[in-house]
Amino acid sequence: MKQKQFIFFIAIQFFSGVCFAQTEKAVVEDFKPSSTNQPGREYPQVNSEGRVRVRIFAPEAQRVQLDISAVKYDLVKDTGGYWMGESAPQDEGFHYYQLWIDGAAVPDPNSLYFYGASRWGSGIEVPAKDQDFYSLKNVPHGQVRQHLYFSKTNNTIRRCYVYTPPDYDKDVNKRYPVLYLQHGGGEDETGWSNQGKVNLIMDNLIAEAKAVPFIIVMDNGTWTWPEGVPRPKPGERPSGPWPPKGWADNFMKTLLNDIIPMIDANYRTLSDSKNRAMAGLSMGGMQTRIITLAHPDVFSYVGVFSGGSFTVEDLNNNPAFKEKIKLVFIGYGSRELEDRRFNFGGDPKENTEAIKKAGMNAHFYVSQNTAHEWQTWRRSFFQFAQLVFKNN
Repeated sequence: MKQKQFIFFIAIQFFSGVCFAQTEKAVVEDFKPSSTNQPGREYPQVNSEGRVRVRIFAPEAQRVQLDISAVKYDLVKDTGGYWMGESAPQDEGFHYYQLWIDGAAVPDPNSLYFYGASRWGSGIEVPAKDQDFYSLKNVPHGQVRQHLYFSKTNNTIRRCYVYTPPDYDKDVNKRYPVLYLQHGGGEDETGWSNQGKVNLIMDNLIAEAKAVPFIIVMDNGTWTWPEGVPRPKPGERPSGPWPPKGWADNFMKTLLNDIIPMIDANYRTLSDSKNRAMAGLSMGGMQTRIITLAHPDVFSYVGVFSGGSFTVEDLNNNPAFKEKIKLVFIGYGSRELEDRRFNFGGDPKENTEAIKKAGMNAHFYVSQNTAHEWQTWRRSFFQFAQLVFKNN
């Protein structure tokens, strides 16, 4: 009996050791500097597992942490005052991150800065197996132009970024379709070109003759609390629907009354609805849904990336949408579909299949092994851009 207990004990120890070894798998030491580092900076680095390693000089600090994908990792200080450590493997693509130094959240001085989470901060690129479609290549390149304009709706000067295709300045008689492309919450008009690499995606698609050349307008869709809607107290959960009723009204007015007329007046656009599209990610996708349902006479192509979907009820309540919209594209990351927080208004795949059966040209795309993040939106845009403005 004692012998059996001893053998059982040894077996438990053996299998526990195997599990521990699997859990504590050694870090692969093939780290390389990230493509998003400031020039000449060796850190942060990424290895073949997708782990992010950072290093910062903070000799007087008591505790330093790497904060990425909502997880904090303790760094270790060496005798020279440098703190270093790495994260668990991350999904492929772009990620925001920051450092915590003695309780203060700060950007990493070694990385380039990107606007996200409502502040300028650090970002890192984890190389993806399919990164070729947004890589910088030796092909003709378009331009991303900063455009300042006065908004009567807001009585202020605003800024948008405008992508023009590679041949825009060569053939001054040619006119182009236009896509109005919106960012997500906590981001701004710089997001799609900085984090999303949308200009490189378009350059590569056009070079391979996979997309119709078109202009892309990227404006700031950040919203403020609607007038007449009670504000929640600090720390209090809002009552009623979320976002609150009327949250997209101001940007809708700005887009229709200021942005579109300004673009048509200053760029060689094809200014009819069949040559106009709107798309967006997350919050921008939600804005796209609201605006295109309300104004199907303005747009013909619609893309919503991680921002909800359209339902048969939407079509019944807005018959002109079904009649006039040529394409509806819904894109999600596979990890999002497992998380109910991102299924705004019901299951997006089921909703898209239902409106397709109802007669709409509807497409549903899934980015594999990505969540609510830029790799999902890059891939979604890549697919969407190959479908719009065809056979106009």
